[in-house]
Amino acid sequence: MRILVVEDNRDILTNILDYLSLKGYSVDCAQDGLSGLHLAATEHYDLIVLDIMLPGMDGYQLCQRLREDARSDTPIIMLTARDALDDRLKGLNAGADDYLLKPFALSELVARIEAILRRSQGSRKRRLQIGDLSYDLDTLQVRRGGQSLKLNPLGMKLLAVLMQRSPAVVRREALEEALWGDDCPDSDSLRSHIHQLRQVVDKPFDKPLLHTIHGVGYRLAESGDDV
Repeated sequence: MRILVVEDNRDILTNILDYLSLKGYSVDCAQDGLSGLHLAATEHYDLIVLDIMLPGMDGYQLCQRLREDARSDTPIIMLTARDALDDRLKGLNAGADDYLLKPFALSELVARIEAILRRSQGSRKRRLQIGDLSYDLDTLQVRRGGQSLKLNPLGMKLLAVLMQRSPAVVRREALEEALWGDDCPDSDSLRSHIHQLRQVVDKPFDKPLLHTIHGVGYRLAESGDDV
């Protein structure tokens, strides 16, 4: 499970990172709102721990941008020292899933993370749809325009990651990690699998869905020419 922690207090951030790592989570971090937004919009995370008082962009704005602009449904736990009802309501209305008051016990944070992950995994969409392309995660059936498409296991895994993150750009590094973990075969392997995926998903059809963002990564969406 990958978690993003956005917190500008270095001591609190270090404590959270150390504790979550001990609990077996893979953790990334940011110390300002803009960096946090960039990571959250371009990488895949199972949950975001988000402080409200941040430099550059506060947690309310970051959460709202993710929900409205990036159309992200990644669960978000907000952290704040503000305990007024209006502040809690503002965070929840911005799209947060939970609200934790500072100071808090790290064990409580982990308990809330685990509870939200259980709920989100249980309700996670099992059928992905982008335009006329669909992928049923239960039956592993991929169809486009009424036609059944055949993909190898790596191609199906690649397609799932791109569809789950759509319409966001998924960085090359994130795709390589999803496919091979820390053991990526070579620098051309991802390009080869993208080519194979494009031959199946796009080539037989009029409208391309798989777009290359040169020097960055790839996105699967109804609009957006290769750049």
